[in-house]
Amino acid sequence: MLHKDPRTGLLEDKPKYEVEEIPEPDLLRDVFPYAEVPRTIFDGVIVPMEPAKEMWITDTTFRDGQQARPPYTVKQIVDLYDMLHRLGGPNGVIRACEFFLYSDKDKEAVRKCLELKHKYPEVTGWIRATKGDFQLVREMGLQETGILTSASDYHIFHKFKKTRLQVMADYLDLVRTALDSGLRSVRCHLEDITRADFYGFIIPYTQKLMDLAAEAKKPIKIRLCDTMGYGLPYPEASLPRGIPKMVHAMIHEAGVPGEWLEWHGHNDFHKVLINAQCAWLYGCANANGTLLGFGERTGNPPLEGLAIEYAGLKGGTNGMDLSVITEIGDYFKNVIKADVPAGYPFVGDAFNTTSAGIHADGVLKDEEIYNIFDTTTILKRPVGVNVTDKSGLAGIAHWINRHIGEGTIDKRDPALVAIGEWVEEQYRAGRVTSISDDEMLVQARKHLPKYFK
Repeated sequence: MLHKDPRTGLLEDKPKYEVEEIPEPDLLRDVFPYAEVPRTIFDGVIVPMEPAKEMWITDTTFRDGQQARPPYTVKQIVDLYDMLHRLGGPNGVIRACEFFLYSDKDKEAVRKCLELKHKYPEVTGWIRATKGDFQLVREMGLQETGILTSASDYHIFHKFKKTRLQVMADYLDLVRTALDSGLRSVRCHLEDITRADFYGFIIPYTQKLMDLAAEAKKPIKIRLCDTMGYGLPYPEASLPRGIPKMVHAMIHEAGVPGEWLEWHGHNDFHKVLINAQCAWLYGCANANGTLLGFGERTGNPPLEGLAIEYAGLKGGTNGMDLSVITEIGDYFKNVIKADVPAGYPFVGDAFNTTSAGIHADGVLKDEEIYNIFDTTTILKRPVGVNVTDKSGLAGIAHWINRHIGEGTIDKRDPALVAIGEWVEEQYRAGRVTSISDDEMLVQARKHLPKYFK
């Protein structure tokens, strides 16, 4: 079947596929032996890099982000949603945000976020694959919802106890109901896609979804759910794990416009951010994430990381206010009381603080030597220096002024001389690590008590 690619204007041969009905599940044991680490398979074939013409970020902080931590309060959800709006900016770089719709608290949070009347991120829903759940979407007045449509034989055979054809028929019926209900668009979440049979189920099922979209003249978005974090960013990696080939197949064989594709990953194998970036680079317009990466099991792509990646790839912020990342980090630490590691990128207390003595000396001379970018301007996070035997009184004064907020203590202050002597004694005794913030606070309280009354 010939098809004209809307981006290139070139004709493509796009064959139609049918679901391959099989009596037993294909669990892809050559790739997923279970008793061993999953295997990384290469096929030597490379598909072209075709970056999405437009790239967006979508958020699932209030859905997946609540599945592995204590639920947020309604106020916390509203506060964070407002911060997402300010971070994403007026051009909607953070395009949409999905919410649970089941409990009274879920519904109250949705209502209060809608009352803010922010265009971006759009408030959207998430429901199970049951027709009754559509009533929840209609009650809340939402225009888009995601639907869980599990895609691998692990789910089809072992969880649903059905065949591929039976499950596909159920899904297609549900999507028709969603489109008929008056929604502007629907998202089908292809759960566990990185363990699914692409040409035996994924491609034929998605082609039928695209036929439905054409018939209804409404978008049917496809979320590519790397539920177990098996995705691989390597161009030569085989399906179903290879993200370049996955996105290419969805666009060029299943016929899904790139702007209807969304990547949703997990961090089980430490690839969550690079996999999302890879999806962008091969044509998937939407990368889904959560604030600080909180999500089920190992978490999702950290949304603040996606924002920085976006700025790097596009060469600008497109209206994003990246300094809001610091506000979000402070809110998690001080209001939500979340455990944020000190070295966590962009928001951890010590992320832009250098500790090694030779590094500290360099930062004091020129912070650009050891700072990733101008964190003071971009994130409103001045560079920090941990105290070592190389810091000198200037370094100690820098630490004191930053941490107690005075900004006026001179390195000639006698109290700093006393602290400096204590530091030197630590290293004369054989110490090789930097002085911790807690230790420095003890010394500051001892020698500068007037600032701690």
